[in-house]
Amino acid sequence: MTFFEVIRNALLAGLGIQETVKEFVDELVKKGELSESDGAKLLKEWTEKTGKSSELLSKTVSELVSKAMEKMNVPTRKDVEELQKEVRSLAARIAKLEEKP
Repeated sequence: MTFFEVIRNALLAGLGIQETVKEFVDELVKKGELSESDGAKLLKEWTEKTGKSSELLSKTVSELVSKAMEKMNVPTRKDVEELQKEVRSLAARIAKLEEKP
């Protein structure tokens, strides 16, 4: 299983858990064990905490990928853009030199 498949499966599991929590809260409201307003409040709190966890996961994954790319010595977009700029500059200088008799 690749790294991206693991992340994908974790995110899908998170979505499944969210639906399960909503169904659980709805069931508690139907049984009268939780008021509608308390159920809504509980879902809102859970969603906010999940969102923060998701943001943290995203940040952590980005950092891990960046570190892995750095260890593999893969050039960044900035590196490639700088090289392209330098190549264009050198090509222009060569063109000027070739024009001179």
